[in-house]
Amino acid sequence: MTPHPVAAQMSSTLFEQIEDVPAPSPPGAHEPSLTDHEDTLYMSWMEQVGPETRVMMAVRTGEGWSVPRLVQQGDDLFVNWADFPGIAVFEDGTIAVHWLREIGPSSFDYQVEISLSHDGGTTWGQPLIPHDDRSFAQHGFASMWSAGQSSLAVIWLDGRAYGAEGDKALTAPDAMQLRATMLTSEGMLGDDVAIDLQTCSCCQTSLAATGDGTILAAYRDRTEGEIRDISVARLTEKGWETPVSVHDDGWELSGCPVNGPAIDAEGGNAAVAWFTGANDVAAVKVAFSDNGGRDFDTPVRIDQGNPVGRVDLELLDDGTALTSWVEWVEGNEALYLCKVHHDAGCISPEILTINSAGASVNFPRMARLGREVYLAWTQPDENGDSIAIRRAVLAERN
Repeated sequence: MTPHPVAAQMSSTLFEQIEDVPAPSPPGAHEPSLTDHEDTLYMSWMEQVGPETRVMMAVRTGEGWSVPRLVQQGDDLFVNWADFPGIAVFEDGTIAVHWLREIGPSSFDYQVEISLSHDGGTTWGQPLIPHDDRSFAQHGFASMWSAGQSSLAVIWLDGRAYGAEGDKALTAPDAMQLRATMLTSEGMLGDDVAIDLQTCSCCQTSLAATGDGTILAAYRDRTEGEIRDISVARLTEKGWETPVSVHDDGWELSGCPVNGPAIDAEGGNAAVAWFTGANDVAAVKVAFSDNGGRDFDTPVRIDQGNPVGRVDLELLDDGTALTSWVEWVEGNEALYLCKVHHDAGCISPEILTINSAGASVNFPRMARLGREVYLAWTQPDENGDSIAIRRAVLAERN
């Protein structure tokens, strides 16, 4: 079963063209990630070959997709629908791909590994582990973002405090941490530092950079009272600042919703999208900041009443936030897109595709090249998974 072509025929006020783009990946591929750099689209994904998992990538220019490149392969790679490989590009053109490798007896024992390519993905260096901790614990939900000409900011969720009883250095034992480091394009790692010592345990993280180079990290936080709202931390020349809460949703939940935020920035502006279930009401919200993420204005709700979440976001040149999310529509998953305004919110939501298969589209990912917006997701059908990609061209009047 293929995604419904509803969006390709609809009358759109936001886009002047919507079309399917052939994926560079074969049938059976899943969990795509996207990023962009200098008018080029980059995608990573996973494939299963017998008992082994392959981490793959390809590059799309105006001439089409490159030959898919193998980044890493093994029978001990961690495969998960929510915690999956990602791709980033340094300003100098070096490509970084991260993935997860099993390291212990538990299914939650895995580490983050990163490899670099200096030749467009043809060859890859030896895997690097960004975290100092090597204990049998969860290290995942990583994000990477360019931080200057030859540096990359890396963040991840880190379970080193679990079971570490008696360690006086751990102020929040048995809690997941958000940690970070810097990675140079030559493969040198910086210090492994803590951003937040108590966070939600399995929600995706997200990174962006403002015009002055400040790095913004968005993640789902966690309090002693089990409030799991969204926080943002800033990395400046002085180091990581104390995180700020984006909004007091007050979502009390004794477990992880596996539904992380998305952040983007342009100049001094930033925007965050997220899912919440506060007060037993499922909602997708977007909040804006005009001071580089130091604080955020009152959010606007953008969903249509029955959201799943799984958001992504691209801040547009006019200060609006192009936001994607998944919502239930007549028992099917609908992938929505909307241009979100600071005050008016989502005026004209549009459905990009409808999935009526028995399995999920998981976490759709988005990237933008000027007026071209690309979305990629795992598309299930009766034969298994494949990767679907759609290209939407923003209307000039928008």
